[in-house]
Amino acid sequence: MKRWLKRVFSRMFITVILIMIIFYFNLNAQSNLQLEVHACLKNIPFKMSEIQLPEFPERSFNIVDYGAVGDGHTLNTDAIHKAVEICAQSGGGKVIVPSGMWLTGPIRLESNINLHLKPGALILFTPDHTQYPIIKAPERGFNVASPVYGFNLENIAITGDGILDGSGESWRPVKKFKTTESQWKALVNSGGVVEKEGKIWWHSQEAMDGAQYLKRLKASKRKKELTAEDYLPAREYLRPYMVLLINCKKVLLDGVTVKNSPKFALVPNWCEDVVIRDVKVNNEWWAQNGDGIDINCGKNVLIYKCKVTAGDDGICMKSGMKKNSNEPALSNIVISDCIVYHGHGGFVIGSNTDAGMKNIYIKNCNFIGTDVGLRFKSGRDRGGLVESIHIKNIYMKDIVNEAILFDTHYENTGAFNQVVPVTETTPRFEKFYMDSVYCVGAKQAVLVAGLPEMPIQDITMTNMAISSEKGFESLYAANFVLKNVKIKPKQGEVYSLNQSKKFLIENGFCPKNTNVFMKVKGKDTKSIRVMKTDLSSAKIAVEYGDNSNKDAVFLE
Repeated sequence: MKRWLKRVFSRMFITVILIMIIFYFNLNAQSNLQLEVHACLKNIPFKMSEIQLPEFPERSFNIVDYGAVGDGHTLNTDAIHKAVEICAQSGGGKVIVPSGMWLTGPIRLESNINLHLKPGALILFTPDHTQYPIIKAPERGFNVASPVYGFNLENIAITGDGILDGSGESWRPVKKFKTTESQWKALVNSGGVVEKEGKIWWHSQEAMDGAQYLKRLKASKRKKELTAEDYLPAREYLRPYMVLLINCKKVLLDGVTVKNSPKFALVPNWCEDVVIRDVKVNNEWWAQNGDGIDINCGKNVLIYKCKVTAGDDGICMKSGMKKNSNEPALSNIVISDCIVYHGHGGFVIGSNTDAGMKNIYIKNCNFIGTDVGLRFKSGRDRGGLVESIHIKNIYMKDIVNEAILFDTHYENTGAFNQVVPVTETTPRFEKFYMDSVYCVGAKQAVLVAGLPEMPIQDITMTNMAISSEKGFESLYAANFVLKNVKIKPKQGEVYSLNQSKKFLIENGFCPKNTNVFMKVKGKDTKSIRVMKTDLSSAKIAVEYGDNSNKDAVFLE
């Protein structure tokens, strides 16, 4: 009897010790993460409150215990839903996805849930689109349920070393110019339909016709009475975002790989206290609308140590649907130590900026082979005030087009030079501060394209070096300061300023064998100062175009 009691107490003692060890390591991991977050937010150029991380009880709910089968063929939607539901009802904890291939439909998160993917876990979202219901999402109306989604939640996470695969190839259209001849041929032979022009392949007739169906539906007289069933014929066209979180607080995305998204990969919308750490996003470069990380409104967001390959913009800031007219919809964002290998832009603002943005800091990032490095875009019908943007220690290589691009006429039609009244939707890019930005290889160093009624203004660039085919070009720009900026174009002038004013270039750089250092155009180009810059290598220091003021440039 005594031996039996000893064995019982011994086992109990070991169990308690193991629980204490697990608790200690989890607590230590949480503490280390909080320290990392604190370090990332140290010495940032604006005031920002400490980001609150989610915390979860030490409870685990393995999806296998609720009937999940990891063979890649068994549909596990109900089993995963049951695990999430019971975990939430129990007060929260981890929903464990072990090693295996787990075929499933959409996963709806709940508050206090940490969806944890163990090494070797692959969640494969089914290509059977009938498994994705039409739902009504806050702020967004009716749409297809995302593979992972959650609305109005608090204390949520997706963590671990596993993979989320969105089966995006079953949803996305493909543009012919983005494929090789053999890829296009294989795609067409696989089924689906091709538009009459022969430029875009769709996976079904319903997908191709979806845009026109939606247009007719939204124009119908019973617009306010529309239901989810009305949108079903457009399901194939309404591709879902991969991970969509709306109005959520205390969000952590840590360690997982997100690949093959039907549309944008990660979309926190109107979320607060968000940390995205060590997440890998992998969308093929031809993936239509295959954005990597899109922060759409919200505040107190940290993105760090992430790696992105995208079919569209890499790491992107958007703001729309303003709730409080006195505050910008997007504020207090920090992005650090990230890599974007491919995308339309490495770090991007816009094109939706109508609800305003303020206090964004991006530092110590690499962009390699992106179409544009730093891309800031908006248009007359979707603009707002974007200010207090701080960019430091950016390293870029082999940029396809512009290393730095400002464009506030993005996708607008009509006369570019026509002055229109300034309204609430006029895009305003102001108070950008760039320091230590370096690029080896780009089509153009800097392109600034503002509007005649609203120039891009108050931009400071310091300690930069960019080698490119073309140099710095501006149209409708004002109040630029460039100090210790080296732009080395292979052809053409170093600076081309059109309808631009109040520029200061100090300690500039004039490459050897330069024909023209600066060309000025436009009657409103004036107050251009070039200081402490050796122009002896230039055949012509300043070339004046038609209608330009001959006293527009001061060489000091």
